[in-house]
Amino acid sequence: MDWGMKNRLSKLMGADGHCFYLPIDHGYFQGPTASLEKPGETIKPLLPYCDALFVTRGVLRSAVDSNINKPIILRVSGGTSMAGKDLANEGITTSIREIIRLNVCAVGISIFVGSDYEHQTLMNLSQLVNDCEDYGIPVMAVTAVGKEVGQKDARYLALSCRIAAELGAKVVKTYWCEKDFDKVVEGCPVPVVMAGGPKCETELEVFEFVYDGMQKGAIGINLGRNVWQNPHPVAVAKALRAIVHEKATPKQAYQVFNEAKK
Repeated sequence: MDWGMKNRLSKLMGADGHCFYLPIDHGYFQGPTASLEKPGETIKPLLPYCDALFVTRGVLRSAVDSNINKPIILRVSGGTSMAGKDLANEGITTSIREIIRLNVCAVGISIFVGSDYEHQTLMNLSQLVNDCEDYGIPVMAVTAVGKEVGQKDARYLALSCRIAAELGAKVVKTYWCEKDFDKVVEGCPVPVVMAGGPKCETELEVFEFVYDGMQKGAIGINLGRNVWQNPHPVAVAKALRAIVHEKATPKQAYQVFNEAKK
C-alpha cells in the first residue's frame, strides 16, 4: 500500500485502531432531516468526540468550518430521493478532481446488493476505486441489501461486505445484526464499521449493539441519527467514544451518558 493511502487511513483511526465516524450526509436523499436543518450548528459540540465526519461536498463547503482539524470522509454517491421510485438507483456525484480539491481523507459510496441496481452500484464502486487508487485515496463502501432480502440477515450482510472488499474498498460500513455478526466481520478482509440504522428506542439499546459489534470484530461505528437526534447528543457521543476507544461496557457507557447529561 502506498504511503499516501496508509497516511490517510491512519488519520481515520485512533491509536488503538478503532474509530467513531459521525455521518451527516442524510440530506442527500432525505432533504432537511430533523436535527440536521443547520448541520454546522449540530456538529459543533460533537466534533471533540468523533474521529471523522461523513458529509457531502455541498454541506462541507457551506456548513463545516475549514479550520477544523477533523478528517473528512466525502459522500460521493447519490442521484435519488425519498420522493423517487428507488433509492438504490445511485450514480457517482463527485469527480476525482473535486475529491482532491476538497483535501479529504477518504470517500464513501453506497452499494445495493440484491436490488434491481446491484450491477450499477457495484460498477460505481469499482470505477471509484480505479480513480481513487491513482491518488492514494481510500474508499469506504456503504453496504445495503435489496428489500426482498433480509437487511439484518448475516448471510446477506456478509455477501455485501465481501463483495465490497473484493472490488477494492478499504473500509466497509454495514449494519450490525444480532445473530452471526462475527461471521460477517470474519468474512470481510478489510475493516468493518457499524452503521446506526433507524433511531433506537433507548440509549442503552444503542450502547449494547455497539459494544456487541466491537466484541465481534468491528473496528468502530458510523452513527448519526442515534447521536444528533437524541435530546442529549453530546452525552451520547461521550458514551459511544467510551465504548469505542476506552473499552467501556454498555453499563459503564450508560453511566457516562447519565453523568454527561447533567
